[in-house]
Amino acid sequence: MTVYHPTLKQLQYLVALHEHGHFGRAAEASFVSQSTLSAGLRDLETLLGVVLVERTKRAVRFTPLGNAVVAKAHRILREAEELSDLVQSSGQPLTGEMRMSVIPTIAPFLLPRMLPRLRRERPSLKLYLREETSAAAIESLHHGRADCVLLALPYPTGEVEKETIELDALYVAFPKDSFSEKLWPRDPPAEVSPDLIDENRLLLLEDGHCLREHALAACNRPELRASATMIGTSLHTLVQMVDNGLGLTMLPEMAVDAGILNGTDVIARPLKSDTANREIALVWRKNSPRSDEFKLLAEELRAG
Repeated sequence: MTVYHPTLKQLQYLVALHEHGHFGRAAEASFVSQSTLSAGLRDLETLLGVVLVERTKRAVRFTPLGNAVVAKAHRILREAEELSDLVQSSGQPLTGEMRMSVIPTIAPFLLPRMLPRLRRERPSLKLYLREETSAAAIESLHHGRADCVLLALPYPTGEVEKETIELDALYVAFPKDSFSEKLWPRDPPAEVSPDLIDENRLLLLEDGHCLREHALAACNRPELRASATMIGTSLHTLVQMVDNGLGLTMLPEMAVDAGILNGTDVIARPLKSDTANREIALVWRKNSPRSDEFKLLAEELRAG
C-alpha cells in the first residue's frame, strides 16, 4: 500500500498560517498566492483525513489537533533545516547563507562597526539580518526562522549554546541643565547612583525590550518598576524625549560610543551598580551541526 506523507511545503504553509492568523498574510510571507496556500492546506487536511483549521469569514481558528500538528511541524521543519546545515557545515566555514536575528538595542550600534570587516574578510558569507525584539528573536531561533541570534543577556533563551561577544555598561542619560536642579545641584556626578534617579522622571523602552529589564534590575529599586514611564519604541526616541526635558533614561554604552547623543544637549554618565551591564552574546540552537561556524562568527564579531 502506498503511504503519502505531508510535504515540507505543506507544513511550511500550515506554520505560516498559524503564525500570521490570516491567509493573505501567510501567503505573502510564504511568497505564494493565497489560492496556492489554501490549496496546499486543503491537500494536507485531505491527506491526514482531519480538520486542522476552522475557516470563518472573520477569523482563522486552529483545532486542538491542528495546534498539535503545528508544534510537530515546527520540529520537522527545524530538523530539515539542520539537515541542510549539516551538509553546508562540511564545506568551508562561514560561507553560504546564514540568518541572524538581532535585537534593536544592539543592531544600529554594534553592527556598523563589525559588518564592513566581516564582508571584507568573509565575502562568501551571505549574512541575512532581521531586527526583532528578544522574545521574537528567540522564537524565530527555535522555530527555525533564524540560525543564530545576537542579543543581550540575561534573558530566557531555552536550550541554546552561546558565545559572549562583550560586556556593555549601562549609562544614565539626562539633560545638561539638570545638574542645576535639585537632583544634583552643582555638577553632574562621574557616576550616577540608582538612589539619585527620580522614579517620576525615568523614561524606559516599552514592553518587549530586554534593556528595560536590565536597567530596572541594575537599579534594584522596586518603585522604579511601578513609577517609570514605559513609552519609548527606540533608544533614539528616548534620547529625543530627554533632550526636550521630559525626563531621563538609560542607555547602553555601545549606543553612547556610537554617537547617539550627538547634536543633543544630553549628558550620559555610568550607572553606579555592580550589575550595571548586559552581556552581548551570540546564541544558537543546542547541538546545531553549525556550532563551530557560530563560534567562528562570534570570534569575528569580537574582533570587530
